[in-house]
Amino acid sequence: MSLQPMAAVSATAPLGTRIDLDDVTRRYRVGDATVTALDTVNLHVDETAFVVVLGASGSGKTTLLNMIGALDTPTEGSVRINGVDITAASRAQRRQVRRTTVGFIFQSFNIFPSLTALENVRFGADAAGRSDAAAAARATLDEVGLGDRVDHFPHQMSGGEQQRVAIARALATGNPILLADEPTGELDFRTGVQILELLRRQAEAGKTVVVVTHNREISRVADRVVELSSGRIVSDGPPSGGRADISELRW
Repeated sequence: MSLQPMAAVSATAPLGTRIDLDDVTRRYRVGDATVTALDTVNLHVDETAFVVVLGASGSGKTTLLNMIGALDTPTEGSVRINGVDITAASRAQRRQVRRTTVGFIFQSFNIFPSLTALENVRFGADAAGRSDAAAAARATLDEVGLGDRVDHFPHQMSGGEQQRVAIARALATGNPILLADEPTGELDFRTGVQILELLRRQAEAGKTVVVVTHNREISRVADRVVELSSGRIVSDGPPSGGRADISELRW
């Protein structure tokens, strides 16, 4: 197949987003058993929004996120990101999609312990091929409230500050899709709310933010909630009762 590189997203250009999963099934071999992580999933996102993928452990939500982020490929079905079919893409082609389209925020942060906050964030900007990587790194650290922590190493920061470094690294790519895997899972309530407020602002600024979580309370602040159970989408729509303000959350 031929995969055309995506156009770079400028700071002022509209952030186009399109996610299409058609009849996606993902099976894994675990010893002698076959595990179906996703089962004939159809998901289409063409809006800039705060989308929460909700489900219990083992429901398939992280596998779904990995499909959107070109970290995994389906056993059956097709995946297209901004019109680019990545179903049978090579590793290099999937890497190109990740560089130009998605930013990842991992539950375990995945920041480098030997690099400062600034160096960690610049790594993301450099990986995306930004010519203004140094400036972008400083600007995004300011955006997440860590402008005074640029020279600190991860062991010198709290868990919430480390998570904000991870978010800044994703933002520094300039990519239009932001993917977050249980971004509040290892944080206390107060810090978790601060992270949600930050992610909410990214959606309001024009990015498509996809958060996977088992915490149903978080889904109350989403524009759209996609609920998974046993690898299948069992509901897809706005939060029941309408979108709540983040200040209303309790867990």
